[in-house]
Amino acid sequence: MGNNNGDQVILATGGYDHSIKFWQAHSGVCTRTVTHPESQVNALDITPDSQLLAAAGYQHIRMYEINSSNPNPIVNYEGISRNVTAVGFHEDGHWMYTGGEDCSARVWDLRTRNLQCSRIFQVTAPVNCVCLHPNQGELLVGDQSGVIHIWDLRTDHNEQLIPEQDASIQDISIDSSANFMAAINNKGNCYVWSLTPGTKLPDGEEGSTPTQLRPKSRLLAHKRYGLKCKFSPDAKYLATTSADQTAKLWRTSDFTLHSTLQTENQRWVWDIAFSADSQYAITASSDNTARLWSIETSEIAKEYIGHQKAVTSLAFQDGTP
Repeated sequence: MGNNNGDQVILATGGYDHSIKFWQAHSGVCTRTVTHPESQVNALDITPDSQLLAAAGYQHIRMYEINSSNPNPIVNYEGISRNVTAVGFHEDGHWMYTGGEDCSARVWDLRTRNLQCSRIFQVTAPVNCVCLHPNQGELLVGDQSGVIHIWDLRTDHNEQLIPEQDASIQDISIDSSANFMAAINNKGNCYVWSLTPGTKLPDGEEGSTPTQLRPKSRLLAHKRYGLKCKFSPDAKYLATTSADQTAKLWRTSDFTLHSTLQTENQRWVWDIAFSADSQYAITASSDNTARLWSIETSEIAKEYIGHQKAVTSLAFQDGTP
């Protein structure tokens, strides 16, 4: 999660009140609010150079300047039907990826002033999540029909994996060392695979093979709808969040439960992020609040209060681990 701005801490939240808020992470003070008109915020991510925040919404991708008081997005792309559900960036910032209810994942060239869609991967069901493999060459695309698509960007080949019939894939995560992949579904089950690197021949020559997946564990993580899964930067923990009003932390050493992050009236926990040192987690939930949790004590260290409706997405970056 290294960035070019030293230890700049960025925390942004968005949700159903059609606004994005920037926060001082250590104090809980909201430093800036920008409007996100005509749409809830489905997903947020920060560019690798820490300059821009991308927001995915209904029929929109917008990008806002982070170190600025400009309330308007500097990019407002409207050429997509239905909800954009996922957004993220290649590590060098050359391109962005998105997924959406138009049954596609897309790659966007960021080297031009206008947002240009350079590649489209079409599937047969709405896309809920897209995860970029740390090798920067494969996108894992999860859809509502229960399929995980492994899209090799070098060869354009793809493979499919269906961990559970009739269960929508809600989120996918790969740890930073690419040892494990996790996927959580709408039944609250979280599947974990061990990863083996594929063979990469130069320039996509025939014979390149994609990452190989071997089933590792099945966690009955939540009794209700699963929403997010995410590995900590040090890969010691896998976090899962759910409509059951909790986030849970699982040890990656044996995939047993480490702790449950919950507080009264938290309602659905929509999103989670870790600090770079893996000591803290931040959650976004339906009680209009984001929270900073100590992983060691499972206690709330700070609350971020100011949204008028459910907080459904967050982006957090706090310097180089």
